[in-house]
Order: sequence, then structure tokens, then C-alpha cells
Amino acid sequence: MFGVRCFFLPSVKTLHAYLLRQVLGSLLLTVAVFTFVLLLGNVLKEILGLLVNHQASLLSVILAILLLIPYVLVFALPMGMLTATLLTFGRFSADNELAAVRASGISLLSLITPVLLLSVLLSGVCAFVNLQLAPRCRIAYKHLIYETALERVDTLLPERSFRQFQNFTVYFGRVRNSEVRDVYIYDMDKGGSNVLRTIRAPHGTFTVEATNKTIRLILYDAWMVHGEEGKRTPIRVREQPLDLVWKEKIEKQPGLSDMGFLDLWRKRGELERQGIPTTVVDVQIHWQVALSFACIGFALIGIPLGIRAHRRETSAGIAMALVLVVLYYGFLVLGQSLDTKPQYAPYLIVWLPNFIFQAVGLVLLRKVNRGL
Repeated sequence: MFGVRCFFLPSVKTLHAYLLRQVLGSLLLTVAVFTFVLLLGNVLKEILGLLVNHQASLLSVILAILLLIPYVLVFALPMGMLTATLLTFGRFSADNELAAVRASGISLLSLITPVLLLSVLLSGVCAFVNLQLAPRCRIAYKHLIYETALERVDTLLPERSFRQFQNFTVYFGRVRNSEVRDVYIYDMDKGGSNVLRTIRAPHGTFTVEATNKTIRLILYDAWMVHGEEGKRTPIRVREQPLDLVWKEKIEKQPGLSDMGFLDLWRKRGELERQGIPTTVVDVQIHWQVALSFACIGFALIGIPLGIRAHRRETSAGIAMALVLVVLYYGFLVLGQSLDTKPQYAPYLIVWLPNFIFQAVGLVLLRKVNRGL
């Protein structure tokens, strides 16, 4: 064992290099595994069906998979960092190497400094990928799928995206088969600068008439508010039919989740000028930035948990990592699910896992340092 079998303790630089090699080795392996698993889900959901139905060539499938890698890397890299720290420091503690290092007078903070710096570096990489690279690759991926399957409904009604149909600005929270949910429709004036009428409905159905270039939409239990003075009292309508006409050439517009940081910021300004609430865009902006800091929080909580677990088993470390990952991303999913309810401040909810993980990690590091 590194700290027990030797007659002298290596220098601090040697210890740092040893730890970094262990963490990086585990990191590369776990990121590869998580990337493969996440890619497999997307391939089975979208790409494989096109290949089986002969709607896409093998080359197009390979290109689509390559374009998806940056998108899934944003999730795989923090998960790999958490798993790597749990496994490395669990083995380090179980083999009594950590006790030997501490007996020589080297503090835990000094020992883990390069790992923390690595987490900061990886957070910078995640920020670049999440705010710039991944949205561009995602748009290119969807454009590729769009070109190979023009008749699919989600090309006409994308989820979580503002789409323009003549004088209507439409937002659908969810589109499944012939049903839509969380529908917001803003009836604009000819100049597109003022909202004349706002329609909100929890659900609805639609049919597509390709010959007339029309989507016949029926909204149920809809609330309608007129923008003119004196007509701002909400009116409830049990069924509200609406015809959405698209242009001769459908322009594939990216959804909010496919936009980069600068594009989202411009979209927010555009909605503000039109008088449309910007909460949905705000949540996506905060979601992208908050997710970029995941590596730091995972490293801070993974190191002390790995030491306290004091186990060499890989399965135990992976199981613990999966529980923490579900907890972390659960807050992000909750924040996104509340993006149409500004009263709950969903843009702050997406920051909660970072605050919780970093605070708990610092407390555990302090306790572990004292306990050692």
C-alpha cells in the first residue's frame, strides 16, 4: 500500500500526482460509461427508429450520435467526477493510505487541493459545453433528424419552445401524439409588439391538415384575457377552437433548451419588448449556468463521503453516486417543471442542489478532517 508499505513518505507533489492519476483514471472510465448509457437512451428513442424504417442512412446515424456527445457530456462529466472521487477516496481510506498521510502532518485540505482544482477546471469545461457547444450541436442534431423525418409532428409543434404562427405566438409545455399540455397563446397585433389576447389552457388536442397548412387546435378549460383596457377580467371557456397556419416552408426554430446563453438572453429581451412573461426563459438561463457548477459540488461532497464510507468495493461507490445524482438532478427537473409558475421562483430552485451539495460537502470535509 502506498502509505503503509514504504519506509519513507513521498513528497507532497508525488502524493498529488498519485491522487490525480487515480481520480483521472476513474473519471475517464466512468464518464465513458455514463456517456454510453445516455447516448443509448437517445439512440433507442429517436435514431434507431429512423434507421429501422430506412429513413436515415448509417452515415447519418453516426453523425447524429457524434452530435449528441456534447449534449450528454454535460450530464456525464459531473456524474463521472462524483463517482471518481467516491471510488478513489474510498479505496484511499480503506487501504489506510490516508491515515499514513495524515500521520506525517499533511492536512486533508492540502492533500485534496489538486482534486478541487480539477473540479473547478471541469466546471469551466462544462460551462463552455453547456452554454455554447452543446446547444449548437443539439440544433445541428435536430436539423439532421428534421431533414430525415419532415412529417413528424414535433417539427411543427416543438415542446418548450415559442413558435410563431401568423399573428400568434404559441408555447407548448408538452406534445404527445395528438395532445398538448401547458399551452400559452399570445394573440399579437400586426406589428407584433403588443399582446391583444392571452389564452392559457392546461391541455388540448390537435389535428394537422397538411393540404391547408393548418393545425386545428382545440383547447379545454381555457382562460382568456383581453389586453385592451377594461377587458382584463379572465374569461373561462370550456372549449376554444383555434387554427394555426404555418408558412409554405417550415422554418425549424430551436427550442429554449437548444439555445445557447447569448441566444437565450436575446430571446428574453425580445419577449420583454412584446410584454410576454420571461419566466420560462429565465429558468433555462439559470438552469444552464447552475448545471455548470455541478462538478464542484460533486467533488466537495464526494471526497468526504468516500472517506467516511471506507470501502474498496466499486459497487458501493457507484450506488452512492447514483443516489446523489438522482437527488441533484431532481431539483433541476423540479425547477424546469415549474417554469410557468413564477410564484414559486423556479429559477432559484435550480440553484438549490449546488448550494446544498457545496455546503454539506464543506461541513463533512471539516468533520472528516477533525475525525482523522
